[in-house]
Amino acid sequence: MKEHSFTPVIRKILAEEFGTASERIFETSELLQYLNVKTVSAARGSKARGSFGNIYALYVLVEDYVRRGFHLSGDYEDAEGARFSDLFKRQRELPFGSKLQNHALNHRLNQEFRRYFPMSDTQPVLRDVETHRYWINEHLLKIEMDGQEYNLAEAILRIIDAYVDAKQESFNSFIRDCAKMQQTSEESPEQAVDFIMGLLRPNVDARLFEIISFAILKAYYGDQSIFWGWNMDEIEEERLVLYKTGRTNANDGGIDFVMRPLGRFFQVTETLDVRKYFLDIDKVQKYPITFVVKTDMGVTEIRQAIAEQARTQYPVRAVVKRYMECVEEIINIPVLLTYLQEVTEAGNLSVLIREIVKHSKAEFNIADSEI
Repeated sequence: MKEHSFTPVIRKILAEEFGTASERIFETSELLQYLNVKTVSAARGSKARGSFGNIYALYVLVEDYVRRGFHLSGDYEDAEGARFSDLFKRQRELPFGSKLQNHALNHRLNQEFRRYFPMSDTQPVLRDVETHRYWINEHLLKIEMDGQEYNLAEAILRIIDAYVDAKQESFNSFIRDCAKMQQTSEESPEQAVDFIMGLLRPNVDARLFEIISFAILKAYYGDQSIFWGWNMDEIEEERLVLYKTGRTNANDGGIDFVMRPLGRFFQVTETLDVRKYFLDIDKVQKYPITFVVKTDMGVTEIRQAIAEQARTQYPVRAVVKRYMECVEEIINIPVLLTYLQEVTEAGNLSVLIREIVKHSKAEFNIADSEI
């Protein structure tokens, strides 16, 4: 079992629930072992990727189980399952859950659980496709030991609640740090730049990387303008403006940023899988896209890696050429750092940080009163 900073919290909750049997229960339960893996990011700060989709699928099923008293009555095998619509609605009411999709309840939780426990005969989610009713697999909630049965349901809810609280405080702390940097950016720009640079790492939460990259690019391009018009007598100067088009890191099939008036498209990614790049290009009917990639790998190296994969998957040279021409520009972490330096030198650091605060609050559902 992998130990990490949140593991003692799990142990403490189990000890309060089950006393001296808690350690053996922890070692025996696949569900508790799974939660131990899924909560590894709890104390890593806001920069670590949070994991809520599969955890919340488990949470709402166990919550329904407890709410209807099955952890006490013991007649769950005859119970009518929970309605999908109710579970899905409840998921989205939870912190960080407002944009969750249905994948975790339908298959992702079970798939991931099997990946961690390939020899297990059980899966967490049971469902009836025809009636859209769902059950938690009660076999995973019950542990028999020394002639006594222990039900893990309430302990599981407490563990997930504690994980969410830890992540919530982590993000609140991050917002407070951003606000502090905004106040001191003019007096101590070096400190503010170091703070932002710390957020531009390959292991940063994908949502935060998208927010930081947007803020940098918006500030960087915001100092640039073009001259255009409908005829030579009506040429006007217009500044470049970058717009965020959807939810951060959302699997919504959309394009992440759009620039006016040039009409440039930007897509943020953390993968070098050519299928993802070409899928994005196909979305917009092979309109050129600038890819913002969460990596320290060189721009030329990234382009070569994509092209090599493309030649392997698409043996027609003309097809590969057409797709690669649609990769308008590649912006990696070193390029973003260069842009950050230029924004700082232009005196726009506080504007950049304000964008980070604004979009982080929106992404993580944090109100001013909460921080």
